[in-house]
Amino acid sequence: MLSSELIASPLQSRKTVCIFRYRLTKTNYTMNTEIFKDLNWIAILCGALAYFALGALWYSKILFAPKWIEYTKVDPNNPDAKKGMGMLMLMSFIWMFITATAIAILRERMADVDGWMGGIKLGGLTGFCFGAASLSISYLYEKRPSGLYWINGGYTLVGNILAAIIICSWHN
Repeated sequence: MLSSELIASPLQSRKTVCIFRYRLTKTNYTMNTEIFKDLNWIAILCGALAYFALGALWYSKILFAPKWIEYTKVDPNNPDAKKGMGMLMLMSFIWMFITATAIAILRERMADVDGWMGGIKLGGLTGFCFGAASLSISYLYEKRPSGLYWINGGYTLVGNILAAIIICSWHN
């Protein structure tokens, strides 16, 4: 409700509304992009690509595909199981790129996080505290098999470590 001071006269009321509308529409909200200016985008891309390539090995028959298929009950012989695989891979890579970007931002903001050992520490931190912990919450409520958690959580942890090693070891 407007106070009596603001609506003392019809002319003053319209003026107040016009000023208020002008302030709402003319406010220039911009995102501060300073956090992105010093990032090594080639290292981020390589970290994301390494994370993505790890998935091809991690979920292959050599490592965890048979158990993963057993836990998820995916039928690899079903032609419908392969529909939309291109989009799924693209979206996976985009999320891995976002993860690698976040790792690079943290590396840039933290002092003394360099080299492969710094990458192991930073990747372990992000992989465990953000990636695996988030999976844990979902898996608890969805009552998924613990074996599936160890496969997917392990992939998240190792993928973060791999991306962080590349990002922390790459010198501008």
